[in-house]
Amino acid sequence: MERDIQYIRHQDIDKSKWDQCIGQATNGLIYGYSFYLDQMARNWDALVLNDYEAVMPLTWNSRRGIKYLYQPFITAQLGVFGQSVTTGICDDFIKAIPPSFRYIDILLNAGNQPQSSTVTKRSNFILPLNRPYEVLANQYNENLKRNIKKSAQADLTLRTDIDVDGVIRLAAAQMREHGHESADNINRFRKLFTVLKEKKMARTYGIFQGEQLGASAVFFFSHQRVYYILVGNHPSGREMGASHALIDALIQEQAGTNNTLDFEGSDIPGLAAYYRAFGAIEEPYPALRINRLPFFLKWLKK
Repeated sequence: MERDIQYIRHQDIDKSKWDQCIGQATNGLIYGYSFYLDQMARNWDALVLNDYEAVMPLTWNSRRGIKYLYQPFITAQLGVFGQSVTTGICDDFIKAIPPSFRYIDILLNAGNQPQSSTVTKRSNFILPLNRPYEVLANQYNENLKRNIKKSAQADLTLRTDIDVDGVIRLAAAQMREHGHESADNINRFRKLFTVLKEKKMARTYGIFQGEQLGASAVFFFSHQRVYYILVGNHPSGREMGASHALIDALIQEQAGTNNTLDFEGSDIPGLAAYYRAFGAIEEPYPALRINRLPFFLKWLKK
């Protein structure tokens, strides 16, 4: 069956219908909203099925006149969103990506199961929070329990809605380690946080010892998910288990709700083990890479 999937340039997207599709999608995620993409993507166009029954953002940039699809900063999963995204629908969307995009290196979402040979598996970790805190805390591993006990003895306090610039400063060193600490990325994130905070979809959390910020994070809220974003740890906080205390405090706050804590990764074994320590389970999702470049330009990367 041939599906009517249209390529729509950014200025022609009906963002009201787009956001309605993302909001109602069975695999919807905060990253797919137009107001999220407007802040984090350098450019984005769209593939749309019929009258916004399913959609796929195409986040793109260009280098030396060559257009390519890339994954924006702090945008863990994109891909095809809709009420019922079958393998066939997902494959048709991938086939509909215009040939003008010569290189594709993007992350789809856990609800996408394409058959494409150009797909590899990535790992996310999630923790359903629909049980009492005592039950959730009981599944922590023993080392984590010791760290939380140590943090409790260190006279640490949780504060919410702290200044986001303090969170950004603490996270900057870790961002630098992963090559993301650019002025453009930080400015985009700061604008995104302002937009999401106004929509009551973002909050800051910090663990303090006195006035020293030991660990901090931004949490985003949508689609019954709590997204663990922009994490920062002060050296003194690491010694006191401040980051463990922060996540534990969030779990205490959200326990018994229908929300799921989304750790946003990771394929890094050490981080994966850290998330598993809280009882998180793996949620695989696909990465899509297609190289349509002439052989002498295959070095092109974002």
